[in-house]
Amino acid sequence: MSLESNKALIRNFYRAIDAGDAEALDELVDENYLDHSPPPFPGLDAPGRQGLKQAFRLFWDATPGHHAVQDQVAEGDKVVTRLLCSGTHTGDLPGIPATGNAMEMTATVVHRIRDGRIVEKWSDKDVLAMLQQLGVVPVTPP
Repeated sequence: MSLESNKALIRNFYRAIDAGDAEALDELVDENYLDHSPPPFPGLDAPGRQGLKQAFRLFWDATPGHHAVQDQVAEGDKVVTRLLCSGTHTGDLPGIPATGNAMEMTATVVHRIRDGRIVEKWSDKDVLAMLQQLGVVPVTPP
């Protein structure tokens, strides 16, 4: 696959997530997918693509929203994407009852692609900002 088709695969992945289409992950993500940066919530321990679907359903139900791709760089079998993730906390997350708060979180994600599917992911997310926006962690004055 070309670098451009790898980048398109990642954009399609985020479009599927934003549309709530968990079944699209069967075509986009390898069955043995490995997430090196899993969500920070207990109980999301299923391996592979099934674990990704489990996390997807949890976040989709609790914080519907969208991902805006701000930058993408591809080299070899990896795609780096800088994202702005936005949503509204309308459902419960583990240990965090729904607040109705709007939230935004930045993320930088590295996906590795093999044979046209996502096989690995590493990410740095601003989880502190998300938890502050949900009222779990107090915001410190500047």
